Amino acid sequence: MKAEGWRVNHKRVERIWREEGLRVPQKQKKRGRLYFNDGSCIRLRPLYKNHVWSYDFVQDRLSNGKKIRILTVIEEYTRKCLRLQVGYSLKADDVLQVLADLFLTEGIPEYIRSDNGSEFVAKSIQAFLQQIQVKTAYITPGSPWENGFNERFNGILRDELLNGEMFYTIKEAQVMVEDYRRLYNEFRPHSSLNYNPPAPMAKITQLKNRQKLTLTLDQRLGA
Repeated sequence: MKAEGWRVNHKRVERIWREEGLRVPQKQKKRGRLYFNDGSCIRLRPLYKNHVWSYDFVQDRLSNGKKIRILTVIEEYTRKCLRLQVGYSLKADDVLQVLADLFLTEGIPEYIRSDNGSEFVAKSIQAFLQQIQVKTAYITPGSPWENGFNERFNGILRDELLNGEMFYTIKEAQVMVEDYRRLYNEFRPHSSLNYNPPAPMAKITQLKNRQKLTLTLDQRLGA
């Protein structure tokens, strides 16, 4: 509302929100970071664009009960959602294809963070990332908070889309999920970005950067 020029008290907005039956976000308790005794941090922090990406899976069901999977890829520094890949069964080869496409269009990260799922620790994925010189940052098993940026996005995706929409076909799910990704990147304000959407902070020069990235990718692959 502020971005559209409204001057309104946040308490009034919260009251209207409640009257419409919408869930008002609860205040979160302050949480400490994971530190060693010497003050150094366990968790790898994103310091600039394409420093750290993260990816994970979210599961949902179609109206007929059939399971679908959504691969979510986040650029942690800008908070931009790079890809939401929807399919019935996404395997390591599908993850590999998504990464290859994103490396050409978005750049090559220094690190990519994930859990230890079979799709992410597959030999084909590790070999590809090693060729491209992308370091892996696997989280400790059973510690999803170490992948906090992606886990938070997955929760938002579920709250704002998946829990409120019924998908009848896989195609419908793909279209609606992609629409949400554009909404999230281009319009939805993010509190950590001073209530701006992520996309304006993650612009790339289309033709020059694409040619440059293709050349870099070819060089790293030894082409």
